[in-house]
Amino acid sequence: LSAGEPAGSLTEEGARLLDPTGGLVAGIPMCPPEGDAGTGMVATCSVAPRSANVSVGTSVFAMVVLERGISAAHHEIDLVTTPSGDPVAMVHCNNGASELAAWAGLFREFAAAVGSPVAADDAFAALYGAARRGATDGGGLLAYNHLSGEPIVGLVEGRPLVVRTPGSELSLANFMRVQLYGVFATLSLGMEVLASEGVAIDRVRAHGGVFRTAGVAQQVLADALGAPVAVADTASEGGAWGMAVLAAYLHRAETPLHEHLERRVFATTEVSVLDPEPDGAVGYAAYLGRYRAGLAAERAALAALPAG
Repeated sequence: LSAGEPAGSLTEEGARLLDPTGGLVAGIPMCPPEGDAGTGMVATCSVAPRSANVSVGTSVFAMVVLERGISAAHHEIDLVTTPSGDPVAMVHCNNGASELAAWAGLFREFAAAVGSPVAADDAFAALYGAARRGATDGGGLLAYNHLSGEPIVGLVEGRPLVVRTPGSELSLANFMRVQLYGVFATLSLGMEVLASEGVAIDRVRAHGGVFRTAGVAQQVLADALGAPVAVADTASEGGAWGMAVLAAYLHRAETPLHEHLERRVFATTEVSVLDPEPDGAVGYAAYLGRYRAGLAAERAALAALPAG
């Protein structure tokens, strides 16, 4: 079923199964269910052709709504649809912000150990602020966030790595910048395939907790994709909120989904848009070239270091 179509209602038997106390009432209408991909598109108002969204959490995926089909099959690209049935190219990366969060946790442990405990949001704000000051090419450092396998780069298992040459500049600023770069690097490799297909994107809308600290990860993503990136004030909301929006749409389905989102749900939403910065885009491209070459070290680590 497409978004807005009735998908049945909660039966008395189902209500009692979910809530034996009797508080849940039978008859609640059901809407067609969606997974993370569909709800992410809705949560970012990205269901019209030439729109795209990037969702960052434990994994990362980009959803690009297509004007037309692509010419060939690519192992980096999954073909899916919007909740209303329009064709979408998806670039999905198994690994997202978990490794970055692990490093943030380590820095919080250090802060507590020296008697200056810091809240998680404050830690991320400080670390992202440092990343903003880092060299645009990462200062010679590389970060691989692969906690699990990553099909786009041919890894069946993950081995997180931080790699540098003796001449690199090891600083907090560079370290945190490459941790952010590591979140998006595999995504960039998949997006290159869509670029080779001539897929056009007007604007990328981003959401996920990594964007809660204003402007930093957003700018990195704009530089990485070479496209404007918009972050709404609802950006830290995720799939559950997108599903709730689709549930509400069940009673508004006389309007096309993209119009409903633009005119009703997001009409008053505040949105910040950042364009790619020339220096940042050049620096990121240099980093990505080293990242691609350094995947050989990642594969060697997989062969040499057993899991566990």
